Amino acid sequence: MRTRKLGTSDLRVSAIGFGAMGMSQSYGPAPHRADNIALIRAAVERGVSFFDTAEVYGPFVNEELVGEALQPFRGQVAIATKFGFAFDADGRQTGLSSRPEHIKQVADACLKRLRVEAIDLFYQHRVNPDVPIEDVAGTVKELIEAGKVKHFGLSEAAADTIRRAHAVQPVTAVQSEYSLWWRRPEAEVLPTLEELGIGFVPFSPLGKGFLTGKITQDTEFTSNDIRTTIPRFDHDARQANQTLVDLLAAIAARKNATPAQIALAWLLAQRPWIVPIPGTRKLERLEENIGAADVELTVDDLREIDDTATKIEIQGARYPDHLERMTNL
Repeated sequence: MRTRKLGTSDLRVSAIGFGAMGMSQSYGPAPHRADNIALIRAAVERGVSFFDTAEVYGPFVNEELVGEALQPFRGQVAIATKFGFAFDADGRQTGLSSRPEHIKQVADACLKRLRVEAIDLFYQHRVNPDVPIEDVAGTVKELIEAGKVKHFGLSEAAADTIRRAHAVQPVTAVQSEYSLWWRRPEAEVLPTLEELGIGFVPFSPLGKGFLTGKITQDTEFTSNDIRTTIPRFDHDARQANQTLVDLLAAIAARKNATPAQIALAWLLAQRPWIVPIPGTRKLERLEENIGAADVELTVDDLREIDDTATKIEIQGARYPDHLERMTNL
């Protein structure tokens, strides 16, 4: 597996990371814990060295899962996790919270769940409008000085927010949704990151599975699958958006690859400091995702993809309104 540096930092990770969220939530019934642990360890054995989790996934259980799975590989992998939500006494998420004292409490809890001495990359999960970003960055700076955190990150943050945070504590990476069917970061965020030397970590790089070509207008999701709430996965939207998958499939046929591999290879080709974090629950999909790092897209391939993709009008919002309102883009 090739490696990449996240911006100008010293954090070097595998070119393809691993998003662990779906092992605990959002995509139907969770697999058995032992199966998840085996898959995470299989990823390490195949060269993946960058794993993404968060306290809110589960909540809490995803960090515990990742911590147990990666405990034998300390020093060989980097684990990113996130703060920024509040929970009630029963562990239910109740809204945003990035108060300095709360961030410090979360850091201590994350260290225990992840079974590490320092958090490799600590993201603010969602920007909190009630807490100045300078206070958030300053708090993480204190955690870095205390040896509890190594790198600071932001998720779904706008360019101005990134600049303000970076002025207080250098930001190593920004994580946001980015793929051929969600390209908003290209307008302001990516140029800002390039200017400041910050890495970019696209989540949902396969469009929550849609860009793999495995989801059709007839696919049925279980009731606890987040895609049942997302307008982009409505029946009519899926039918309209199939045009983008057809484009990927056409390129894939020429490259002896899959649509998913072309989607990931396209992301890797955008900047040398981009590290996508596709998630999966299956070994064959893991190996498929890893294989994308070896797919070479030529200048002509990239031009063809962009020329065609820009003419496709993607149907449906990427999130329901209540989730979109949490973003700072």
